[in-house]
Amino acid sequence: MPAPTASAVHLPPALPITDMALMARSPLRGLTILAVEDSRFACDALRLLCQRSGARLRRAETLQAARAHLRLYRPDVVLADMGLPDGRGEDLIRDLAALARPRPVILGISGAPERCATAMAAGADGFLGKPFPGPAAFQASLLALLPGRNGRACMDDGDAPAADPLALRDDLAHAAALLAAHPTGSVADYVSCFVLGVARTAGDVPLATAVDKADLAELLAARLATPPAQLIAPRPAD
Repeated sequence: MPAPTASAVHLPPALPITDMALMARSPLRGLTILAVEDSRFACDALRLLCQRSGARLRRAETLQAARAHLRLYRPDVVLADMGLPDGRGEDLIRDLAALARPRPVILGISGAPERCATAMAAGADGFLGKPFPGPAAFQASLLALLPGRNGRACMDDGDAPAADPLALRDDLAHAAALLAAHPTGSVADYVSCFVLGVARTAGDVPLATAVDKADLAELLAARLATPPAQLIAPRPAD
């Protein structure tokens, strides 16, 4: 009788060293993130964070655009700004949270920290404040909420990458035009919330704290007279 032979054990091929290094540098590799965000500047900051982390970013500027996108595609993560031109981010969060699992991981985002409670009450899994954190904190915030994702955030952290100052100027010009056409009412209230998020993302404290609409209009005019490269305030040293 022939001697029994050991059965073959099929193991997955080991990742090449280069792929392992890439995974370590890009812990969100393979993920698709939908940012429902009306600010070009904030979205560019998110794009750079996703690029550094290995994720793919898609953008919707309004609730309507987000819902149209979600009818066709299912992202892994949805980042929902709490104030949008056609409604509130918590409405989208509530709709997504009601979906059967597996559903996207949902985070609210806002320049107003007090909106965190609103996002969580609507069913968000987490919250990101503006200005956005550095790459490691951004990655850790998402990895903690992704089931079965065992990656670790990169250890080489730092400030969030500097977003495009021309995108910031476009946001400010958009806000100034809306405020000039609608100095009072719901549109003016939306502009105040929009500018708050943009200003906090850019580190512009005077603009972020401008409550009076006349002061806000004056500050926007001053910012638009400033060269784009000087619009973004440097982060304070730790």
